[in-house]
Amino acid sequence: MIDSPGQNAAMVDKLELPFPIISDPDRSGIITPMGVADPKDERSISRPALILLAPDGTEVWRFVSRDFADRLPEAEVLEQVQSMGLAPTTQAPPQIGQQSPGRYAMTIEALIPYFRGARFAALAMGLRHGHHDEAIKDDSKAYVAEMDRYFEAMRALRKRKAAQ
Repeated sequence: MIDSPGQNAAMVDKLELPFPIISDPDRSGIITPMGVADPKDERSISRPALILLAPDGTEVWRFVSRDFADRLPEAEVLEQVQSMGLAPTTQAPPQIGQQSPGRYAMTIEALIPYFRGARFAALAMGLRHGHHDEAIKDDSKAYVAEMDRYFEAMRALRKRKAAQ
């Protein structure tokens, strides 16, 4: 099931995100029209996607993941944006609405070992299959790197929140 606006608001607040997260429970508002619905996922979620719009609203670049675990490194996204030469814009911080964390929402403290465990599982899968299939080996390396970035981001977030 797609996260509710309250669950998304709770995530924006918990992770101190500088942007809102769209909630589209029936996938009709933006997920299906933008072509990011995952038809194979019985939970009705979308595939992670990044769609860059020019200031006039035209789409200038898109990346749609193969599945929920396929993400671009942040540096690649920033590189893509910078290569377009678009003038930077500003926006007001997101207005965080009524928060309602889902029953499976994890705390920052729980996310740290979660990402570490996901990292080691991906590493093990890459080692198991890597000698026979380069694509699996490459996916494993990319996912391990992703979990390393997420782990470090949670550690930095925990430090910031402790200092507040």
